[in-house]
Amino acid sequence: MKRIKKIVILGPESTGKSTLSEQLAQHYKTVWCNEFAREYLHKNGTNYKVEDLLLIANGQLALEETMLKNASSLLFIDTDLYVIKVWSEYVFGVCDFFILDQIVKKQYDGYLLCDIDLPWVKDELREYPDEKPRQELFGMYKDLLINQSTPWALISGSYEQRLQNAINVVDDWKMK
Repeated sequence: MKRIKKIVILGPESTGKSTLSEQLAQHYKTVWCNEFAREYLHKNGTNYKVEDLLLIANGQLALEETMLKNASSLLFIDTDLYVIKVWSEYVFGVCDFFILDQIVKKQYDGYLLCDIDLPWVKDELREYPDEKPRQELFGMYKDLLINQSTPWALISGSYEQRLQNAINVVDDWKMK
């Protein structure tokens, strides 16, 4: 059975993660795993509690497993449990041990960190339009990636530049 490489796209809200995930999946003729939290919050409302993040984490893990069955040689994942960890710590100041344990157990082949250089776009689920929280959250993601061993790359620029940069990075990773 051929091993499927899993590439996670992460970063603060409104940095083009979903767009990039979908574009990469189209480019490589595979599927992508959307962010379960958006579905959960649309269904249950935005007045969430720390306990909801555990449900969201489990939903994200299950969705990843489902999409893995449909992937070709690559699976692009729009956010992972790092996002839920950062979200939990930023909003509530704590993170459930289950989430932390799953971060250690899950194996990915690369991370694409979306920069905050795109303008913030309002939607009903986004919470942090101001520059200061965007910078703080970006710093948290970057610190996580620097302090782990999976390859990662910063993806910046316009939507078109992000796609081309991401393709270049993924092509390089595919060779290894």
